[in-house]
Amino acid sequence: LLCATSFQPVASPALGRRGLIGEPCLNEHDDGKEPEEYDSTSNLIHKSVSNLAAAGSHGGLSQIVEASSEKSHSSLTKVICTVGVQSRTVPELVALLRAGMNVARFDFSWGSMAYHTATLENLHTAMKQTKILCATMLDTRGPEIGVQLAPDDVTSFDAAAPKEPIVLEQGSRVTLTTDTRVKASAKFLPVNNPAMTKFVQPGDDVFVGQYLFTGTEASSVYLKVEEVDEALGHIHCTCKNTARLSGVLLTVQVSNKGDDLPTLSEFDIHVIKHWLVPHKIDFLSLSFTPDAAAVHECRALLRELGPTGANVNIIAKVERLNALKRIDEIIAAADGVILSRGNLGLDMPPEKVFLSQKMVLFKCNAAGKPVVLTRVVDTMTDTPRPTRAEATDVANAVLDGADAIMLGAETLRGMFAPEAVATVRRICRQAEKVFDFENHYQQQLPSAMVDRGVLSQSEALASSAVRAASKVNAAMIVVFTRSGHTARLVSKYRPNVPIVSLVIPRIQQDSIRWILQGEQAARQGLINRGVVPLLANPTHSDMTGLLRVVFDFAKRNGTVKEGDQVVVIQKVGTTSVVKVMAMDF
Repeated sequence: LLCATSFQPVASPALGRRGLIGEPCLNEHDDGKEPEEYDSTSNLIHKSVSNLAAAGSHGGLSQIVEASSEKSHSSLTKVICTVGVQSRTVPELVALLRAGMNVARFDFSWGSMAYHTATLENLHTAMKQTKILCATMLDTRGPEIGVQLAPDDVTSFDAAAPKEPIVLEQGSRVTLTTDTRVKASAKFLPVNNPAMTKFVQPGDDVFVGQYLFTGTEASSVYLKVEEVDEALGHIHCTCKNTARLSGVLLTVQVSNKGDDLPTLSEFDIHVIKHWLVPHKIDFLSLSFTPDAAAVHECRALLRELGPTGANVNIIAKVERLNALKRIDEIIAAADGVILSRGNLGLDMPPEKVFLSQKMVLFKCNAAGKPVVLTRVVDTMTDTPRPTRAEATDVANAVLDGADAIMLGAETLRGMFAPEAVATVRRICRQAEKVFDFENHYQQQLPSAMVDRGVLSQSEALASSAVRAASKVNAAMIVVFTRSGHTARLVSKYRPNVPIVSLVIPRIQQDSIRWILQGEQAARQGLINRGVVPLLANPTHSDMTGLLRVVFDFAKRNGTVKEGDQVVVIQKVGTTSVVKVMAMDF
């Protein structure tokens, strides 16, 4: 039995576990009165803080300002870590897994297949050592434009890395050239895309920053295009700020341009065929997704590569303003969405970014598709603590409905990678304690939807299980599944308890060998909020025995105790049922 990680129910002294539907828990103290109608305009955070304030100075404010005494900092919200450079050895990956990494992201904007393969092999070793399940994600290069400052696979920490930064002064002139033989300097920056001169025009804004850039003006430069010489392959620009460009790869983005470039480059197609499929990667992050057609094209390619490719989940990265305008069709076509706020923030006014975040998260929640936010604790690349604004940003992402938080430079090349993961987990856990589960449930399941009979059987089961869990104050929800689909639907309704997705694998035979189907389905649940995948033994299908294994595991991790209620979704014959069980050890 492989486990995702240790998990505990989210409970608050001010809230308890109840509060998904707005009805009282059914217990021996039920007085039979009609439940009060839920007021969707009420604010759970306001109520929670009010309750703490009513407890007096010792029981109220002190509970907020004192450090958490919880031994476990696991959260329902997931954490995706970009691995490599400073996080690719077995000990480094073991530390990330124990800190709370759920998905390992392999970003092919930099690094060869051999480099990433070595990291992946170390990840498999780390998972065996820790017995912690971790999903994998390939992030495509796409039409990304870069300035390479060092040979392939050379990191910023290697002897062959550039020793001195490129210093650009405000008001100075610099030329972007498509001739990659030119050495990078304060006068010339060679870009790796020869088509750049065809879509850049005078007056355009160009951003150049370190790979997985922080966006700070000390390490990134904003350029204004003055002249384009297509014959020579030169783009003459003026620096709008002073910057020191360092590292081994600089990312180049032209504001609101480049949408006509191919979403999948020849390099991406090669990597998908010869790395993603052979290594059974769980997720493909489709960089710079412009529309639904790009998702369909990518899915067609994966299906051509056989069952392993067809089972890969496509996560669309929304990085440009035009993609944001087509967000509805992208959500419908993809298996999930990554809101890449770093790149997107360059295409739109900064005061509009938070509105786009709330809109995308709301739409993804309504569609039941996992949504991931990026760029949250950038300063933890170099420091052991986030800024106040970053900590608040993480909490607001949880309150807005994010399924997962993605860490980039913080874990790729950061000096405090495990600390960054643990810090994000702790912040998420605190935010989950005041997440408005009641309002979220009712937004996902309006009465008009039920009255029209538009719910599928799976969605009816999922919503009923969450409702039952709220009524009986359940400690967790257990879902028997083969594909993980029902467990992901339960996550859509955001119960404030763990959702144990017990995947029952199938053993199938092709013309050559026996194949175990179900491992990938289990790992793919690691991107959904609250889902804890467990892979059952395929030779033991007795439901009672499997439940006993889950209960024993949950008891060891402190999730349940004697007498707790547990909601179970399972199939009995041809009938799917939701039942409530009392923990009896």
